[in-house]
Amino acid sequence: MNRITLTLKRPFIWLSRFRHRCGYGVHSPFAFNLITQVIYESTPYYRYKDLAVEQKKLASQKDKNWMYESKKVKRLLFRLVNYTQPDTIVDAGRLAASSLYLKAGKEGADYTSASELSELFLEAGVPVDFLYLHDYRHPEFVEEVFRICAIRTAKKSVFVVEGIRYTPQMKKLWKRMMQDEKVGITFDLYDIGILFFDKTKIKQDYIVNF
Repeated sequence: MNRITLTLKRPFIWLSRFRHRCGYGVHSPFAFNLITQVIYESTPYYRYKDLAVEQKKLASQKDKNWMYESKKVKRLLFRLVNYTQPDTIVDAGRLAASSLYLKAGKEGADYTSASELSELFLEAGVPVDFLYLHDYRHPEFVEEVFRICAIRTAKKSVFVVEGIRYTPQMKKLWKRMMQDEKVGITFDLYDIGILFFDKTKIKQDYIVNF
């Protein structure tokens, strides 16, 4: 799905998810807190301005093919990393400014970037605490990275998958990910999906109007 088509569809997407906003009808304390305090958090973090400046510097690098990402997604990634405080972050997909937001969310975290499978170097015995998968145009890449990283998850692990509803292939893949035996609570935000691996919490799949 290209940006123009997605922009034209936005009003219809919002209306179709209207009843899934602001945590309405969510009874789980964990899910309600994540939705209201992280996904819908509107605090203007001071780092946002710094990151915007850094992003402009990246944009000036004409030799780099930086992938477009919406501001709200990049800021949500920052908040999710800040909330989960991972020790390891894997950033799998095309070059994008979101890398700045991932690193800023938890400074000092072990960060690994991979735009293709040959670049996915993971230290033996170290779990993947946070994974951002963003290459929906290549679902086979997304699925393989998920497979590799899913066997290295821990209770605190969180995976974020971009474009879960952008193509028929990604819709099917997202469904398979939700059904994976290691996956617990999930959140469908249309543009991205969030997978938690804490199996001590009752599994439920939430839709959020983001």
